[in-house]
Amino acid sequence: QGQLVESGGGLVQPGSSLRISCVASGFTFEHYHLGWYRQAPGKEREVVSCIDSLGSRTYYADSVKGRFTISRDDAKSTVYLQMNSLKPEDTAVYYCVADDEYNMLRLGAAPRVAYDYWGRGTQVSVSS
Repeated sequence: QGQLVESGGGLVQPGSSLRISCVASGFTFEHYHLGWYRQAPGKEREVVSCIDSLGSRTYYADSVKGRFTISRDDAKSTVYLQMNSLKPEDTAVYYCVADDEYNMLRLGAAPRVAYDYWGRGTQVSVSS
């Protein structure tokens, strides 16, 4: 059975950088599109960034464009999110998501159970 495990979250000061990772197992990683979603308390889920299975297409939410970078290493079955110039409003639980439909991943509107794989999340807190 496939799973995604996130790591690398923590408490950092505004303006800091952080890289979170997600390791996959139990499925053919290179066949899947990958995304990072986040959800803050009392707020709706937000699609932060996506990358397609070939690594040729990426998407970033306007709120993180120019600050965050998504990448994937198929040899390690790992997807990363490099986060720079962090702001307090970036505070949230960050989830790694995998699906074989890029548009569905990119839109992020489907119920959680509709996605092929969903991690348990890693907390990122930005505060002085």
